[in-house]
Amino acid sequence: MATVELRFSAQPEHVRTARLVAAAVARRAGVDEAVLDEVRLAVGEACSRAVGLHRSHGITEPVRVVLTEEEKAFSIEVGDGVSGTGSPGAGASEAGASSGDYEGDAEGEDEMGLAVISGLVDDVEVTSGDDGGVIRMSWPTTPPVSTS
Repeated sequence: MATVELRFSAQPEHVRTARLVAAAVARRAGVDEAVLDEVRLAVGEACSRAVGLHRSHGITEPVRVVLTEEEKAFSIEVGDGVSGTGSPGAGASEAGASSGDYEGDAEGEDEMGLAVISGLVDDVEVTSGDDGGVIRMSWPTTPPVSTS
C-alpha cells in the first residue's frame, strides 16, 4: 500500500497544487482516465472546504491530504484541524456579531461543498472528532494491462 501525504498552509492558492498532486497520484494508482476530472474537482472542493474552515476558525495548523493506493482502490483523505466540524459554532472564536454572520455563510458554503463532493464521488465518508474533520473519498482502480 503506497501512501503520499501532503500538508499545506491554509491558503487558497495551495488548493490547486493539491488538485494536481491528487490527479497525478490517482493516475499512477490506476484510476480510470475518465474519472480523473472528478478526482480533481472533489479534491479541490474538499481542500477549499478545509482551507475555509481553518481560516474562519483561526487555525494555523496545515491542511492534511493523504493519498493511498490500495489493492483495488485509491483513496484520498482531506483533514482539517477544526474539532467538531459540522456542529454549529464548534471551535468558533469569540469575535463578535460580524463573525456570527460570517459563520452562517461559511456553514452554508460548507454544506454546498459537501453536496458537490457527494455528487462527484460514490464512496465518500465525512467524519468529525476532537482532532478535526476528515473527508475520505475513494475510487476503484484498474490493474495495468500486460502487453505480452
